[in-house]
Amino acid sequence: MVANGFKLSVLVVARNEEQNLEACLASASFADELVVVLDRSTDGSRAIALGANAQILEGSWPNEGQRRNAGIACCSGDWILELDADERISVALRDELAERLPKAPPGHYVIPFRNHFCGRWVRHGWGAYNGVAAKSCLFARGMKHWGDGAVHPVIELRGHKGWLNGHIDHYVDGDISAMMRRLDWYASGAALNALADGKVPSAVNTLRRCLSRFLRSYLIKKGCLEGWRGLALALFSGLYPLLTYIKIHEIKSRKG
Repeated sequence: MVANGFKLSVLVVARNEEQNLEACLASASFADELVVVLDRSTDGSRAIALGANAQILEGSWPNEGQRRNAGIACCSGDWILELDADERISVALRDELAERLPKAPPGHYVIPFRNHFCGRWVRHGWGAYNGVAAKSCLFARGMKHWGDGAVHPVIELRGHKGWLNGHIDHYVDGDISAMMRRLDWYASGAALNALADGKVPSAVNTLRRCLSRFLRSYLIKKGCLEGWRGLALALFSGLYPLLTYIKIHEIKSRKG
């Protein structure tokens, strides 16, 4: 990419992702710089990152925003593309980056996602907590900053906003057990955030959100067209606020 007048860094933040990391980095091998942030990793992720000639930052960060910002600070590119270990850059996106970034104004770009769930690309029923349909993961240096928060922190974006057509493939969950583990992790983080912010939802509001989220995923976003996969995604969406509510009160009871 340097030959085109700009330097592209690809940033991957991972924790014990040896099953995904190699394929992720291989899809980004065209970048001028690979930066891998390993947060408390104890598996073979470091060796995989070294094998891909990536720069490595190892440490322990209490929340998502802090480790993301630490990784961004390590990138030297004019443009930075953030990937999770379970994501892959498509050939179409690679080619589009080479064509459009040399003349792009400073800012950020929204990239579409193809979310794969239980072995299939699922087109309907996605919500923010299952897997986004698109997100601003490409940005010029200084145009993105992550806020605090254990799960889904607020993100500050600056400059021109654009959209790309090339996609990122996102392999969300390989099976229902993985989906349930992710639900438990998200709800635990959300419960801690709610207690830290002093924003404990009421039981009535929680039940309302459960129903509305399920219906939005299954009917409005047409998850019903995806068979049992769509039903599973809708249940995930609906159970998330309920499990968060339960975990909030579990934590409060432990503290007395």
